[in-house]
Amino acid sequence: MNLFDYGQEQEKEKKGPLAARMRPRTLDEVAGQTHIIGPGKLLRRSIEADQLTSIIFYGPPGTGKTTLAKVIAGTTEAHFEQLNAVTSGVADIRRITQEAKERLGMYGKKTLLFIDEIHRFNKSQQDALLPYVEDGTVILIGATTENPSFEVNSALLSRSRIFQLQPLTEADLHRIARRALQDEERGLGQYRADVDDEALDHIIRMAGGDARSMLNALELAVTTTPPDSDGVRRITLEVAEESIQRKVIRYDKSGDNHYDTISAFIKSMRGSDPDAALYYLAKMIHAGEDPRFIARRVFIHAAEDVGMADPRALLIASAAAQAVEHIGLPEAQIPLAQAVIYIATAPKSNAVVRGINEAMAAVKKESRADVPPHLRDNHFPGANEQGRGKGYRYPHDYPRGYVEQQYLPDEHVGKTFYHPTNNGYEKKLQEFIRWVKQGPDRK
Repeated sequence: MNLFDYGQEQEKEKKGPLAARMRPRTLDEVAGQTHIIGPGKLLRRSIEADQLTSIIFYGPPGTGKTTLAKVIAGTTEAHFEQLNAVTSGVADIRRITQEAKERLGMYGKKTLLFIDEIHRFNKSQQDALLPYVEDGTVILIGATTENPSFEVNSALLSRSRIFQLQPLTEADLHRIARRALQDEERGLGQYRADVDDEALDHIIRMAGGDARSMLNALELAVTTTPPDSDGVRRITLEVAEESIQRKVIRYDKSGDNHYDTISAFIKSMRGSDPDAALYYLAKMIHAGEDPRFIARRVFIHAAEDVGMADPRALLIASAAAQAVEHIGLPEAQIPLAQAVIYIATAPKSNAVVRGINEAMAAVKKESRADVPPHLRDNHFPGANEQGRGKGYRYPHDYPRGYVEQQYLPDEHVGKTFYHPTNNGYEKKLQEFIRWVKQGPDRK
């Protein structure tokens, strides 16, 4: 893209939707993503020095992937080309790469190729691009909402650096919104809009970290609201609800309703009511609760209230938490719901909680509880002479992998911390522990 083309692109954005008009032009205008473009960060240094290697931006919609590509287009000395993977094919790749090769050979000018939605390229399209990325004919800038580890050719991945973009915070979106409302050239400043705090908060919360969604709703609210007798367009909560197409749910994230809802959510899982648990999960997601907070509560509940009655609950909760981190909402609501249903319907036991609490209490009260000599480490010179490890019996040398010997310190011998219930898998554990405690009479 030459300077004339870039100028045309900017002129087109000035007449486009608010999200396009307000697109940052410099790194300093970009909201959020300080973990990759903050002062001194690798990506920022690379952009400012115009020394980019192939990169892939990965993150949810509206977090700034295309914005960063546009900032690069406006600052680089290299020729800039852009493709959309939905509408482009192998022929487009061949044309651009052939022109890039001629440009590099004749003028020594590099070509940056930005491919939006690169995950939409099929294998043959990605294979057609690979040789030119590999030999440096083009420097690739890819953007994807999907995990590139699963959607992008492994050979392309190995030649690119992945930068993961995070959902924008509510503070980030507030800054973007205020800038758009005040900007008279590119934004909504000429409309003299007065947006109620609760209306703006609602639009931002429902946007879920997506700046584009937030700006689209804000533009719709302002441009469709007629001015009053003072010439001011007053944006109320009702207008905000219509613009973002979601009604307010009574849910104060810092107040009683927040704590009441999470309490009801946990108690519904503990009480084995999957319908109620799903309802409160949906209420929290709809109200804009941080999905990582929800995932943490599900994770804790799997260990606290299911525990060893069904050890798989902890694995499923862990998988749901990973899904939240890797794919985000709205898709992550499905694995979260799966984990909630599994945990709500699993057998329950809090024996793990009681066990660790009793063990912690014993540790806090003990006077001196040395590790028994036969259990001590003897993997260093002179350990055997000190009697360390002497008399230890290796359980795998005995039937059923068990041999009776002292494990607890002398002060705690005979104490029991873990009391398995009759529920689920713990019933089997209870049978094993009973067998162990039979002592010499066991069979």
